Amino acid sequence: MEVKEIKTLLDEQGKAWHEFKTANDARLEEIEKNGVASADIEVKVNTINEDLSRIQTEMEELAKKANRPGDGAEGGLSEEESEYKQKLEFYMRKGNEAGLRDLEQKAMNRGSDPDGGYLVGSTMDGTIDRIAGTISSLASVANNVTIGTSTYKKLVKTRGVSGGWLGENESSSESTAMQYAEIEITPHKVYAEPWITNEMLEDSEYDLEGDLSFEAGITFAETEGAAFISGTGVKQPRGILSYGSVVNSSYAWGSVGHVVSGASGDFASSNPGDNIIDLQHALKSQYRNGARWVMADSVLSAVRQLKDGTGNFYLWNPDPSGGFGGSLLGAPVTIDDNMPVLAANSLSIAFGNFARAYTVVNRRGVAIIRDNVTKKGVTKFHLSRRVGGDITNFEAIKLMKFST
Repeated sequence: MEVKEIKTLLDEQGKAWHEFKTANDARLEEIEKNGVASADIEVKVNTINEDLSRIQTEMEELAKKANRPGDGAEGGLSEEESEYKQKLEFYMRKGNEAGLRDLEQKAMNRGSDPDGGYLVGSTMDGTIDRIAGTISSLASVANNVTIGTSTYKKLVKTRGVSGGWLGENESSSESTAMQYAEIEITPHKVYAEPWITNEMLEDSEYDLEGDLSFEAGITFAETEGAAFISGTGVKQPRGILSYGSVVNSSYAWGSVGHVVSGASGDFASSNPGDNIIDLQHALKSQYRNGARWVMADSVLSAVRQLKDGTGNFYLWNPDPSGGFGGSLLGAPVTIDDNMPVLAANSLSIAFGNFARAYTVVNRRGVAIIRDNVTKKGVTKFHLSRRVGGDITNFEAIKLMKFST
């Protein structure tokens, strides 16, 4: 990543944010005075807001470039892994699989994919996992575990032991028993199928492994990212929004508590920032250290315009140290466009400690199948891996429902 490019974008962001605050303050003054802002000032505010989003997107693209595979150097590989890497590349380019199965068993020390194909080497596997984990917004802030079995189980304490104070010669009362919930997450198969021309496969200078790693990583990230938000749990991970929600005062384990925005499909017309503050404090204090906001970019665009009850301070501020989404009420913002846009009854903002709230389970091994028959002139590579995800602590996440 070019330091100069990042510095330029940060300077642009600071300037645009200053202009945005000035223009939006003028818009709010017109609304307070006349009940409505002029069309010119509305256009100006929206234009600067779009510019802030553009800068943010460019920063994210630079981050993606930084996570692309390098030149495929084999430093650090064992002799067996290096041999397997060479054989696998020969298989991908020419289709020759001689000796690959035996080498796979030695280099990877695990069985092949049950549906056929060969496991990629540890370097390529790690690269794909790194790219997918970085680009998938929720996965990058969730708890990530890697397993070698068919399922992942975890015990979560839902109630601790009671206690109290005793005077001299007093007897203690019996403590309430601890309660646990067992969470089980089963990884499901996700796949990517990049196509490459046969001419490119014959080009020895072409970084085939790097290209496949990047394309598969992007596809896995986009497919998995959508499931981590709204997946049903059937043949895919279960998302944070799939449980629905209940009013936070009625929260119970197994459901997600929500706070209302104060208006249908929008923020409240009067003191809209108050409900954002309520959402932040709906999360128990022990989870707030390390908590963050998750929302779509279009929702963040609306949040940028909100001020506190006094009308003196903006709730959102740019924060390069906290990520490209800036900070809202002191907590970092993660942008995930898989979250819903503003609509009646939408659950468009999440606030939580996602390292404790959500677990992504990756089963070791990415399998690859070469297909040069389906379409003449090109070779298709079917890459697959197994990934699961689910809420593992319902207390550690809260939602905003855009309703009255």
